[in-house]
Amino acid sequence: MRMMLKINIPTEAGNRGVKDGSLPKILEATISKLRPEAAYFLADSGLRSAIIFFDLREASDIPAIVEPLFLGLGAEVELVPVMNADDLKLGLGAAMKAM
Repeated sequence: MRMMLKINIPTEAGNRGVKDGSLPKILEATISKLRPEAAYFLADSGLRSAIIFFDLREASDIPAIVEPLFLGLGAEVELVPVMNADDLKLGLGAAMKAM
């Protein structure tokens, strides 16, 4: 299932991660593990943030994805199922048939 992973990194933890080099290492490991469709990095509400779109194969994969972010960066994470335009078209077609 296509998912959006939103990561917000608290300022102090992010500052430490930049200074000791752990922030780029953890983000690179996350990107490498997820092999995302797209990844964007931004400031969100004043925090270092990332939005990553990837395919989640099994729900049991979630801890391996998020725990390094929690433990290494003190990050807040949000996982949300998402659709692309083709998925939406199929879903709306099915919804219309069900009505």
